[in-house]
This record gives sequence, C-alpha cells and structure tokens, in this order.
Amino acid sequence: MPENATEVTAAGIARLAGVGRAAVSNWRRRHADFPKPVGGTETSPSFSLSEVEQWLRDQGKLAEVPLRERVWQQLAGHPLGPVPALVHTGCALLVLRNDPAAWREIAAVPDEAMAGVLSLVLDDVLTERFGPAEERGRAVHTPGRAELLPSVALLRGVAELAAENGARDTFEFLLGRQLDANPRQYTLTPPGLAALMAALADAGERPARTVLDPAAGTGALLCAAERRDALYAQESDPDLASLTALRLALHDDAGTGGTIRVRAGDTLLADAFPRLSADAVLCHPPFNERNWGHDELAYDPRWEYGFPARAESELAWVQHALARLREGGTAVLLMPPAAASRRSGRRIRADLLRRGALRAVIALPAGAAPPYGIPLHLWLLRKPGSGVRPSPHVLLVDTAEPAEPAAPGQAATAPAGGRDRLDWQAVHAVVLDAWQSFVGEEAGAGNGAAEGQADDTRGRARGGGEGRKEGRRVVPVIELLDDDVDLAPARRLPPPAATSGPAELIRVRERLTETLGLTGTLTPPPVLPSEPAHWPLTTVGELARAGALRLYTGGSGAGPASVPVLTEHDVLGSTAPSGSLPADGPSEEPVLVEAGDVVVPVLGGGSVVRVIDDATAGAALGRNLQLLRPDPVALDTWFLAGFLRGTANTRQASSYASTATRLDARRLQLPRLPLAEQRGYGERFRALADFEEALRLIGRLGGRLVQGMYDGLADGTVAPK
Repeated sequence: MPENATEVTAAGIARLAGVGRAAVSNWRRRHADFPKPVGGTETSPSFSLSEVEQWLRDQGKLAEVPLRERVWQQLAGHPLGPVPALVHTGCALLVLRNDPAAWREIAAVPDEAMAGVLSLVLDDVLTERFGPAEERGRAVHTPGRAELLPSVALLRGVAELAAENGARDTFEFLLGRQLDANPRQYTLTPPGLAALMAALADAGERPARTVLDPAAGTGALLCAAERRDALYAQESDPDLASLTALRLALHDDAGTGGTIRVRAGDTLLADAFPRLSADAVLCHPPFNERNWGHDELAYDPRWEYGFPARAESELAWVQHALARLREGGTAVLLMPPAAASRRSGRRIRADLLRRGALRAVIALPAGAAPPYGIPLHLWLLRKPGSGVRPSPHVLLVDTAEPAEPAAPGQAATAPAGGRDRLDWQAVHAVVLDAWQSFVGEEAGAGNGAAEGQADDTRGRARGGGEGRKEGRRVVPVIELLDDDVDLAPARRLPPPAATSGPAELIRVRERLTETLGLTGTLTPPPVLPSEPAHWPLTTVGELARAGALRLYTGGSGAGPASVPVLTEHDVLGSTAPSGSLPADGPSEEPVLVEAGDVVVPVLGGGSVVRVIDDATAGAALGRNLQLLRPDPVALDTWFLAGFLRGTANTRQASSYASTATRLDARRLQLPRLPLAEQRGYGERFRALADFEEALRLIGRLGGRLVQGMYDGLADGTVAPK
C-alpha cells in the first residue's frame, strides 16, 4: 500500500456501502479476500480505502462509491489528519472558485508537479485574500509542496465535487461532517442564534459595515454577518482560525467581497486588532474561564468599567468588545445567566448601567446554544459617545414560553426550550420587535420628539398590556442599581400567573373538568380473564422482506427551514414536530412521515410508539427514530402499533449496553392474523391510545391549575374565598 494512502474504518465502509456495521463484520468473516487491516487497533481496525472500493465493486455490492462519501473518507483518513486536510481543501477551493481556468491547468499535471505549482499559486491567492504572510498571526499560511503532496488525490476529488455543488457548499459539507464527527471538541453557535445576533447588530442607527468577532470559533457569527465591508476575527486555536478564514472567504460566492482579516492568538492576552474601531462586535466567548489573564492584565486600559474578578471572565470579554467599538457601535454577546447576577461582578454591571453602555439583556429559551440545559442571555451594548447623555432605561426580555396542552387526539405544542426544538422564527420575531421598538423610542426621546408618548409606552410595558404579555419590560436604570445589580430578566418581569390572571385559571379549570368527564367514556371496559393466546408469530423484518411494510431510519439530511422535524422528544412527549432541518447539513433526502405511519424510538428500550396523524404528516423523521409504513392491504396500522408496545415484545427486541438500551425494530414480533381480526384489535388499541392521551392531558392541565392557584394566592390576584 502507498505510504500516504487513505484509510477507512468499518463504520466508514458501512456508510460507503449503505449497510450496517454488522454487515461489514459478516463480510470480514465470510470472505477470505476481504481487504486486510492496514492500521488502527485490534478492536477498531482501519483498511485501505482504494482496496475497499475495489472489493465492493468486484462483489457487486457497490456500483460506484458516492462522490461525496468518497471525498469525505479521503479527508477523514488523511495521513496528516482531517483538519490539515480541510485547510488544504479550503485553499484549493479558493483557487478553483477564483480562477477555474487556472485550476484546470494545475490539475492537468502529475501529482508531484501539481503540489509544487499549487503551492506557488496559493501564495498569491492567500496574500490577496488574507493579507501578506509576514503579517503577525495570519491564520492561513501557504502550504509547501511537501505538505500538499499527500492531499493531491483528495483535492482532485474535491474539485470534482465542487463542480457539482459549488465551492462554498462543498467546504460547508466537509466542515459540517468534521464538526459532527467530533462534537466534544468544538463549542458551536447554532445558525438560528448566529442569525439573531447579526440581525440585532444591524437594528441600530445604521447597518454595521465593519464587524469583529474576537472569539471566532468556527466562524458562524461572521458567516451570518456576511456581505460587509470588512470582517475581523481572532481565535486562540490556530486550526480553527485557519478554517474560519477559509470559510469566510468561501462564503463570499463572487470572491470580490470586502476585507477579511483572521488572526490566531489569545484575544485577551494578545489582541491582534488593538486600534480597530468596529461598527459591531459579535461574540460567543468561552464561559467560566479562570485562566483568562487576570494576573497579567491588571493594568490593561480596556478595563474602563472596572477590573474583572478572576471568576468574571465574561465581563472581561464585554469590556474588550466595548473597547473595539466606534462611538455608538453595537456589541452583541452571548452570556451565561450567572454573569447577570454574580456578586463579584456587580460593580462592573453598575458602571455599565450608569454610563449607558448596557442597553438590553435578553433571556433565551433553554436549548439555544451549549450548554443546552440552561437559558443563556444576550447582552446588547452600545459604546457611549462623548457629549451624549446616557439612557435612563434598559430593555429586559424573556423569550421562554410554557407549553400549551392540547385536546385529546391532538399533539401538544412543543415547549420553547430544548436542544433542536426551538422555534427560531418566533424567537427572532419577539426579540427583534422588542429591540427595534426600544431603539425607536430611545431615538425619539433623544430627539425631543413625543416625550410624553415615549413615557406612556414605557409605563404600559412596566405596568401591563402588550409589553408585559410578550415578556418584555423597559426598566429605569435607577431601579437596577441596588445592592445586587441583578440583571436577570426573570427577576424583573411579572410571573406567568400574574400575566394570565384569574381568567386563564378559569379556562384551565373548565378544560380540566371537560377532560375528566371525557375519561369516563374512554375508560376501558372490565377485563375478562382469558387463556394466553398461542398465535403463529412473524417479525417486522420478515414483514419488510415480504413487502407488507417498509422500514425507514431517521437521519440528518438538509432541507428548507419550513419542513419541521419530528424528534425523539416529540415522540416521547406526544408533542408536535419541533425540530428543524439544517440548511447546510448532509444532502441526503429526509424521510417525510405520512398519515398511518408508526414511529418507534431507537433508544431507551421503553414501549413507546406513535401513530402519525394528518396534523403531523409531512414532517421529517428525526434522529434515533425508526418508521414503519404498513401496506394497508396487509396490515392494520393500529394493530401494528398496539402489538409493538407489548412489554415482552420490546424486551426481546432490545439490546443492552452499559449506558443505554437500543431497540431493533426488525426483531419486534406480530401475530399472523387475517386483516379483519387485525382491525378488531386495532380499534381497541386506538381506544386505549385516546384514553392514554386524555390522562396525559389531565396531568398537564392539573399541574398548570395547581401552580396557577399557588401563584395567584401568593401575589393576590386570586382571593382565598
């Protein structure tokens, strides 16, 4: 095997051939000519990609390796590692995108000559896009011939893929695969959140033309802020800095965009842009960093609002952002909720308020970004201008909303929080409306226009009406300057019970009473003892092979945002589809559910199934879900769903690992019964499902009523008698 040949694991072989890992293990045992391992370990061997491709073709198991998969396997098994391979890929795509004719000439020569010529061409391309190589900390250095030589085969495949999909989409696909394959190595900013932060930076007096991200990560925030005059970024990880620079350059489809300057290095300890005055700063800083430079930076001029404590690294990032803004410029930072209330930071928070630098604090739903279990905050800041009077008000917004229980037979509305379950369109609408209204009122008051009207608007937001309903409040700065200087919106906004009031409690009680009455008619009749049945059995796998049903597995294909995704959480909680398809994920077509389909979770080992109704039809099948689509001529949907829920059935079809239980739907069993008998069982199973849903609704309504009564009695909106 050549020294630099690409290697592939058993999991990669399975993806190439479109089979499971078990099939690859069987091939290794049964076929003596299956390629021998060339690396890896005994428990996780690796194989030569070229040998595997040839064997699959010889066996008739693969007519042709999909181009996207072949390129990804070449990148993942690159001898220098996937990240250097991605950097080489991005560099080559820049050349291809900027000058296709030059690329054709480069690719026409043998591999060794191609590596040398490409290195010379790249020096000019990278200098033109990212500045001279001698500039301190330039993120992308020019790879030499020896560095590029192992990547030549990969780059030829990348160019072929780019001819089909374009340079930008090709790089996004490969970068996305790398991020998905190593989720613990990267802290990502979800696209919906990045778009919201970029939109907030543009909602001021004028659009931001120069944007800085001092903790760029993979560049998501600046990609959302594309088409600017200049983009500046700094990232402490040199590999990520290189990928971010190339990603930003390739996002400019025409290749004629503004300045892009990305530097590698620690922003707080070695600021790469000390004289920059940006229109906007977008930042998702690292949280809870104790080694951010507290001892080394005690006398740094950036601490205009106070020297941050060792545990207040986030307030150091806030002040760095303000220091790099022009007067009147806007900074949007993602912050942990603790930064709004920790006592060690109260003096800095107080000075930010007094001088008018902190303009808004927005509480996002849980699941907006990692760590997904807590509701993070957005801080919006403006750099105070000389001779400008500080604003006496701050906007507080809370976007979290409770779930709305549904009537029996309908899926409940998904709660706002939860990973992959946010309605970003609704969050954008609430946040941008609140911020734009606040900015407009402040501008009107500052110009002396309709002062009384602005005060009246603030009063309505403070005392009730629409502002309160939407979870927003314009708060006087003086009210926040107490001993704690607590900026958490949840502590300054009215509680949900006070928002809804007694009228809402009356409505919940009426629905609860109605549902309790409904359960009387849905309660199953008395059980009649009977001997256990001894039916002939078949399995879902056998039915699938016979054509009586089709089996699908949920995935992560890309698609339009208008297509909702039925997630594992939705199936377990009986809620409406709440996920969304990634815009730049893998290109596999998503599986769309149809009425009458039966969906089973893969993980957990519990007896949970969901029959798809008309309201859910059309959603995409999410990860960790299996879908069974019965042929109505052979199988009754509710008969199938009911027998799949049997405890003994799910137990024998599950496999057990040290930390999880996995259900194999193919091993689930069904009795062989005529269609007429199936329908009799199906009617009874459907009645049980309606009864179960009514009980679930009673629990949700009862919980809301009880908590609402507690809150109402506690705040005086409900009288004891």
